[in-house]
Amino acid sequence: MLELPHSSGDQEQASGLFYQSGVTLPTVARGEGIYIWDTSGKRYLDACSGSFAANIGHGNRRVQKAAIEQMQKISFAYRTQFENEPANALAQLLTELSPPHLRRVFLVNSGSEAVESCMKLARQYWWARGLTQKAKIISRRPAYHGATLGALSLTSYHDLNAPFEPLTVQSPKISAPFCYRCPLSKTYPSCKMACAHELKQVIREVGAENIAAFVTEPIGGASTGGAVAPDEWFPIVEDICRRHNILLIVDEVLTGCGRTGAFYGFEHWGVKPDLIAVAKGLSAGYAPIGACLARNDIVDVVVKSGGFMHGHTLAGNPLSSATALAVLKVIVEDKLVENARKMGPYLQECLRALQVKYSFIGDVRGRGLLAGIEFVSNQKTKEPFPKEWNVGGKATALARGHGLLIYPRRSIMGVSGDHVSLSPPLIIDKIGIDEIITLLDKTLSDTAAWLQQQHAKNAA
Repeated sequence: MLELPHSSGDQEQASGLFYQSGVTLPTVARGEGIYIWDTSGKRYLDACSGSFAANIGHGNRRVQKAAIEQMQKISFAYRTQFENEPANALAQLLTELSPPHLRRVFLVNSGSEAVESCMKLARQYWWARGLTQKAKIISRRPAYHGATLGALSLTSYHDLNAPFEPLTVQSPKISAPFCYRCPLSKTYPSCKMACAHELKQVIREVGAENIAAFVTEPIGGASTGGAVAPDEWFPIVEDICRRHNILLIVDEVLTGCGRTGAFYGFEHWGVKPDLIAVAKGLSAGYAPIGACLARNDIVDVVVKSGGFMHGHTLAGNPLSSATALAVLKVIVEDKLVENARKMGPYLQECLRALQVKYSFIGDVRGRGLLAGIEFVSNQKTKEPFPKEWNVGGKATALARGHGLLIYPRRSIMGVSGDHVSLSPPLIIDKIGIDEIITLLDKTLSDTAAWLQQQHAKNAA
């Protein structure tokens, strides 16, 4: 007879779960607003929204109420058997918050799934039109688009790609508009936007007749820590896509739903993508959900050809949909997009003051409430620290000790160039930002002392 195991109550007992590494982490107990508490009672300021997701903060009562009310009705109904009101209402509100040319929504469960839905919809669109050779999708380097095999084929982040290269379709790449570490070793504006025009070169090499789409993040996310392209970049690549009959996909998984001070990151440049992927901020971490938004004509062609050959069991379930609908209402009613636009410049100002104070900060970048700090061993040469030092990881651990949560990654193809990202909940005010800066200052002071020790060991 199957019986439930008895809990020993020992927090140190292994649970059987495993993650990316074997690091021992505190156990979370609860969250409220911009703060999280662990089971020992320690409080953390969530300055990265977990993983760029908790956009409306933790413990929102309106979202909790909506989820409970929906759960009391029904949590799951399969999409080919029933429509459900929360999913339809979510799609309606999402399209109302989106540019008018994006009127069709396909719900999924995550950001990686949202990106893959855009990939497959673009591919099936051309297939249905009889252009069956249009299959390749161009992306940028560096970039991050997800962990599933399709999304991973668009990603350029060495440690994530390398083990799985035999399993992925190799995607053509162009250089990302990352001015601080230009992949083409050029300098803006004398570069004349060579990174954007590189798209034409790759199209010539691959053949426009073989290319379904070009996919891009509007602002660099985990791969570059908030790198913002020059204003000319997006209009140039949009024009190139139009001229060569290539769909433009924008990955808004990280930036969507207000993070950058606009509902979508691409809106800062007035471009009109054909498809977009959105996820993290869509439910603000309260439930797993993502979405692909597309032009009417793209969806019509696919549906008339026999339907979209794609889907997931839990996609568009009533519980996740009701939760995301409540989150979007909070974003609108509490004017959180406007707050991100207002608080972003103040966050950048405070971070630049820290850059002046600490010589190992090479760059501060970002837009709205998405910011990145890159660490360097020499500000003038931009020389990165040795990879084995893992400076971003060390700074993140030191920050956690001070009760501050930040997010580490590497800017140079995931190999080196340590950076940390800050993406606090969009509810944050100046008092909250000041607290982030106070805790970050303590973290950077400790990091500076640790770096001195590392240099001393190297010199010995």
